[in-house]
Parts: sequence; C-alpha cells; structure tokens
Amino acid sequence: MDELDARLLVTMRAHPRIGLTELARLLGVARGTVQARVEKLTARGVIVDFGPTVSAAGTGHPILAFVWLQIAQGRLAEAVEALRDVPQILEVHGTSGQHDLLCRVVARSTDHLQEVIARILASPAVERSDTTIALSTQIPYRIEPLIASSHEER
Repeated sequence: MDELDARLLVTMRAHPRIGLTELARLLGVARGTVQARVEKLTARGVIVDFGPTVSAAGTGHPILAFVWLQIAQGRLAEAVEALRDVPQILEVHGTSGQHDLLCRVVARSTDHLQEVIARILASPAVERSDTTIALSTQIPYRIEPLIASSHEER
C-alpha cells in the first residue's frame, strides 16, 4: 500500500458516502485512478464492504459484553455452528491460551444478556463461559492510524 492508497482509504472512511468523482477531486488525482485503486484494494481484500456502520445500541442493544468460551475437545465446528444461530453474537474469534473462543455479544439489558449466555451454554459443545461487560468504549474501532503507519513501514 502506498501513500495514495492510504490517503484514499482515510478519505473514504472520513466520508463514507463520497462518490468517486468527489474523492478524485479531494485527492487531486484523476477519477480513473481512484476507480482503479478502489477496485485493486477491493480485489486484494483491503476494502471489504461499502455498507453503513450500524450501531448495536441504536438498534436497541446498548449492552456490550465479551464472552470467553471453553469448547469441548474436538467440538469446535459444532460450537461455532451453534453460535451462528445467536443473532446477538456480533463476532467470534478463535484464541490461544486458556479459552478457545472470544465472542463480542450485545443485549437489550443485563437480563437479556443472561438469556443470551444461557442460550450459548445450551450447546453441548460449550463447556464454560466467562463474561465481561463493557462499561464504556475508550477507543472505538479505528483503522486510520494503522493505514497511516502501514505505508510508512515499507
């Protein structure tokens, strides 16, 4: 990724609804250059979507929790399949260390969170959970500092 790619990505993140012509104007390059760069970044998997960022709290799910799971030996695929059926699970990551999976979970209330966790634990593939409720977000998801540093590292 070069400096133009980095500027392109940061500008697209700052103005998610921007058109290619306006993007080209802001970057001081031809529209065709912008289109080719966007296509290249999309093909390489750097740009993964163009959809709106939706707030879970805005959908009525203000509780955010991180749920660590220990999975029964040899039953990871079964556990993941069961987790796919729980809409309040936003993402699941396989981890090293004491736990096998880390789930980012949202809920309408703490009572609802308890119901979601009970649903997770209903799978025979899940042996144990450990839940931490987020009280606040100190640094929200961000990618711009990484983009800025990635073209400088080369």
